[in-house]
Amino acid sequence: MFSVADHTFMARALRLAERGLYTTSPNPRVGCVIVRDGEVVGEGWHERAGESHAEILALRAVAGRAKGATAYVSLEPCSHHGRTPPCAQALIDAGVARVVAAMQDPNPKVAGGGLALLRAAGIRTDCGILEEQARELNIGFVSRMQRGRPWVRVKTAASLDGRTALNNGASQWITGPQARRDGHRWRARSCAVMTGIGTLLHDDPQLTVRHVATSRQPVRIVVDRHLELPLSARILEGGNVLVATGVDNTERARILAQTGAEILVLPNADGKVDLPALLQELGRREMNEILVESGNRLNGALLRAGVVDELLLYFAPQLLGDVSRGMFDVGELTSLDQRVDLSVREVRRVGDDLRIVTRVKT
Repeated sequence: MFSVADHTFMARALRLAERGLYTTSPNPRVGCVIVRDGEVVGEGWHERAGESHAEILALRAVAGRAKGATAYVSLEPCSHHGRTPPCAQALIDAGVARVVAAMQDPNPKVAGGGLALLRAAGIRTDCGILEEQARELNIGFVSRMQRGRPWVRVKTAASLDGRTALNNGASQWITGPQARRDGHRWRARSCAVMTGIGTLLHDDPQLTVRHVATSRQPVRIVVDRHLELPLSARILEGGNVLVATGVDNTERARILAQTGAEILVLPNADGKVDLPALLQELGRREMNEILVESGNRLNGALLRAGVVDELLLYFAPQLLGDVSRGMFDVGELTSLDQRVDLSVREVRRVGDDLRIVTRVKT
């Protein structure tokens, strides 16, 4: 069904889409390549919400040579009016003869409608080439469209024996500078970075992107059951902070709100933060990917709540011993049937450390 040339041009469209890795949220990352007589005549990628989509930028670059051409798009062209007009109609108006999409748009407002509109106009459409790569590039957007919540990625750094800190809490630094810079790239692609109050009280992190160039800082989220967040916390600097709590403490919430933080009261039956409800709320706020950088308690709570999708694990070539702190507090397991099964997606060396990306099996 697909030729070698189709694979080559779609791979190019995906590389273009990656240029929007840090900037497109809440929109998906999309690239477009327009080819005529085997030659690329125009290309573009979506950079940020509210600005032109990849197809529109590629058509502008074509300068009138789109008639009879093939457009390779990493995601089905949209067919509805959102912040911008529909791209499917723009391709029809430009006179393209064929549109190749890597995957169907999971947005219910599109969901095949763009391809149907193109076919109705007599344009040949093909879909499904390099689909897995396209899906991975927009895994958070797909999650939000299909499940109503973001993709949750838990990042942690540990010794080879799985310890994240000494028993006294000392943890800086287990991994090397290359691994820490790599972690900032994962921050930069995320819509929000989440931590727990324990980590915040001990380490006072900023949770900002500093080691890679980006025009957008992620929202910073603190899971703080009792609203213990100090007014002096560095995370409050610059605003863009959401505090999720399990208590309705009006006075304390008012004081914190004066710093620019938003307070979200979401108690569960135990008076703790309702983590599934929090993730649904973040999805409602159009957040695609959440990076969790916390201690073993919140990590474990998220696992127990069944809302963790991916683990980003950095292992340093060192041993810290059994009395040091672990990565996930999930309580005592009494049967191997209670274990959390993972699938390994990637193993890579980063500096002197090892990075392993795994997915939670469902």
